[in-house]
Amino acid sequence: MKLQQLRYVAEVARRNLNVSDAAEALYTSQPGVSKQIKLLENELGVTIFERSGKRFVGITEPGRAIIEGAERILREAENLKRLGKEHAGGDSGALVLAVTHTQARYALPPIIRAFVERYPKVELALRQGTPEQIAEWLEEGEADIGVSTEGLDNHSSLVTLPVRQWHYCVIVPAGHAALKIPRLSLSALARWPLIVTSAAERMGLRAAFQRQGLEPQIALTALDADVIKTYVGLGLGLGIIADFAFDPARDTDIHCLDAAHLFESSTTRLGLRRGVFLRRFEYDFIQFFAPHLDRHAVERTLQGGGGDYQL
Repeated sequence: MKLQQLRYVAEVARRNLNVSDAAEALYTSQPGVSKQIKLLENELGVTIFERSGKRFVGITEPGRAIIEGAERILREAENLKRLGKEHAGGDSGALVLAVTHTQARYALPPIIRAFVERYPKVELALRQGTPEQIAEWLEEGEADIGVSTEGLDNHSSLVTLPVRQWHYCVIVPAGHAALKIPRLSLSALARWPLIVTSAAERMGLRAAFQRQGLEPQIALTALDADVIKTYVGLGLGLGIIADFAFDPARDTDIHCLDAAHLFESSTTRLGLRRGVFLRRFEYDFIQFFAPHLDRHAVERTLQGGGGDYQL
């Protein structure tokens, strides 16, 4: 039995039994993957994957147990490598962060600066993507830490930790009638075209209107706050963004109106692979970003202990 064979089995399962996709992800050939899986099945004396001709069409009952064990062994093998690197050079290495654009642009800059000053020998990489991409990169080991408001809780291989709560705000161009309203309401917002993030749509923004018998005029859905600001500045509608994404020093051509009373608060979360061994600089990055999460709390969560953290 070889680690390579376990890696092939786990990757095929992860790729919905598509051997071609698994081979591409592992930088090898499809016949090579199939051959090594067959050799492993022969050695173990059980069939892992159900077949129809040369295609894998299902996973057998013992196969599920083997895949689970293979993933556990691969995680421990990765942890051993990380442990060795920690003792060989704790202040150097690489850290890949998977983040949304809004987090990278507005929440992380002071954290990144503090981290780089503390660990100048650590090669830091930011991978920006959607919440779904962030979860995928974490699961596949292509990122070490993920930062997102949504999309991480639905993956059993990941654990999440709360960082901070935030609210939505409404951004409007200079001179807009909304600036004359003493206290903004959903009924008032429903009168104007709105520009929102796709995340806000998924997280129930439209439902907040509908609970009051209103239907919002969604004129445009964008991926990040900067795009929304651009189109608000052009007068195409009012924008709804995370409050921390408004920068009064830079966003001088638009105004920000409080909307905490209109929409539910949201929570930024850190995502990590369950059971992963974190190096010292990774713990320090987490503490820079979320001071309430000490090393003990993170370790307990990674090992399945959970935790109830007040923000």
